[in-house]
Amino acid sequence: MPALNVEFSERELEDLRQIAKERGTSMKALVREAAAADIARHRALQEGAAAFRTFFAAHADEFAAAFPDDETPTGARGRSAGR
Repeated sequence: MPALNVEFSERELEDLRQIAKERGTSMKALVREAAAADIARHRALQEGAAAFRTFFAAHADEFAAAFPDDETPTGARGRSAGR
């Protein structure tokens, strides 16, 4: 399995040791769990953003009608540009 060396300050290492001890786990497991949780969070945010973009695109005319002051002026790039 690939590995990664990560540097921590002495204070961070001491905090990690304390947290791992309190949780009854190893520092390696603690750091891996934190990284895995962040990866899952990142994926969920990406999926949520994609779902929002799809929903917004499907209802663009409704949003335009509901929020006319937020529309791009005529002749400028349309709603779908860059969004």
